[in-house]
Amino acid sequence: MASIRKHSSSSSTSVDEIKPWKIKVQIIRTCEGNNRESGNSVDMVLLDSSGTRIHTTIHEAFSKWISDIGSGKINKPNDGETEIDIPQDLLITECKDPIKTIVNEVYGESFAQSLTNPDFYQEKAILCHANDVDRINDYMLSQLPGQEKECYSADSIPPAHSTANDDMIFPPEVLNSIKASGLPDFKLRLKVGVPVMLLRDLNPYDGLCKGTRLQITRLETFVLEARIISGTKLGEKVLIPRIISYPTEASFPIKMRRRQFPLKLAFAMAIDESDQVQTLSKVGLYLPRRLFSRGQMYVAISKVKSSAGLEVLITDTEGMPQEEIKNVVFKEVFQNI
Repeated sequence: MASIRKHSSSSSTSVDEIKPWKIKVQIIRTCEGNNRESGNSVDMVLLDSSGTRIHTTIHEAFSKWISDIGSGKINKPNDGETEIDIPQDLLITECKDPIKTIVNEVYGESFAQSLTNPDFYQEKAILCHANDVDRINDYMLSQLPGQEKECYSADSIPPAHSTANDDMIFPPEVLNSIKASGLPDFKLRLKVGVPVMLLRDLNPYDGLCKGTRLQITRLETFVLEARIISGTKLGEKVLIPRIISYPTEASFPIKMRRRQFPLKLAFAMAIDESDQVQTLSKVGLYLPRRLFSRGQMYVAISKVKSSAGLEVLITDTEGMPQEEIKNVVFKEVFQNI
């Protein structure tokens, strides 16, 4: 768990003294404006999982709000489930088309003109429930210029687990339809310039770790060229081959394998997957369902560097904006803290 150590205004602690293998967050001073006094903002050094230092200033009230949500202290007393009012300055309160609205809020109406800009997608993302990720990614892909390439996987049952009846029990169309943790999709739709996320550790030394974000720069049949847009190897170009992947769930009922590029579009990402992503300057939180599973809300809102970079769109079943969300926390985790 990340620890936070707060120093007085006279602290001379430097960034170089921070041990990234010991802490994730360290407050190096509190300040208001240019004065090193206790005030309404907190000057912090954030460290992602690779040890990359990210310097940012977070509004103290916003930081406390995030902390209270994570620990279940908000709207006390509660039994671990509570309705949370989202601050008005974070809410999107008017929309006719929810997906178009959240896309424009995060990426701007002219995002289609930014495919050649290597910095544009670096610190932006939409976070949502897993069921809504494909809808947003498909919409954004359809709005971009350029020729689309469809990359299909080769699916099969490994010889060690195959039987004579496999072709009848698991024909190709059945294997192709399977979506499972650890497997890229059977059909991967790409265009030059789109952001993608790596689903497997390929070469950590070269910055190709699970969760690394990249921007496609060239499309070929057996290999893709991409530019790294997150992590320690920012800006470097790499080649991504097709590889064999297996479902990571031990209890998955089918022993199958899939040869595919280990990538998925990353305009939007599932909240559960975003814990592998570094903090971002602009985050859109899209919630057409008013319920988080345990810890999801904290994970989502803690991905943004400041309150100015967070936009929240909550809608009901008819697509009308709402102002509350249900948060669920394992309160027993915090009983001994």
